[in-house]
Amino acid sequence: MSTLTAKIRHEVMKALPPTIFFFVILHIVALIRALMVRGTGVSLPVSGSVLLASLVLGKSVLIADMLPFINRFPEKPLIWNVAWKTLMYAVVALVIHYFERLYEYWKEAHGFAAANAQLWAEISWPRFWAIQILLVTLILMYCIVGELSRVLGRDTLKAIFFGPLPPPRK
Repeated sequence: MSTLTAKIRHEVMKALPPTIFFFVILHIVALIRALMVRGTGVSLPVSGSVLLASLVLGKSVLIADMLPFINRFPEKPLIWNVAWKTLMYAVVALVIHYFERLYEYWKEAHGFAAANAQLWAEISWPRFWAIQILLVTLILMYCIVGELSRVLGRDTLKAIFFGPLPPPRK
């Protein structure tokens, strides 16, 4: 196998876990949004767009993890890195969520400012924040499992969840 093929395979394997995670949680968010807006005529994302978004988010997490400031507290208790990464990913999720809503208005408005004004006037803020809270909760779970994987090792974490359990330490 050539080095390029090996590198591509390595990158795909690294991107697979966050991509699968985001694929599942974005489907959960789409389902909850569908249940919240049922009967309002709002078009909902289909699995193809959710797949595309999860691929982008999965690769974005890998790129973010390479930034020097994202793993800011590796020697402190796990809560430090979990809280920091959750905050960073949540800010990105907030921006993406807002621009996703803005895009819906921008298609019909005459410009960015008009779309933004219309969005601010018509958006259901309780629904927006409910989805955002759900995203932050799911991102928190992702960060917790990611940090546990970093500290315990991927194989140990996999064994804890799926078995067989490693022998007890003495």
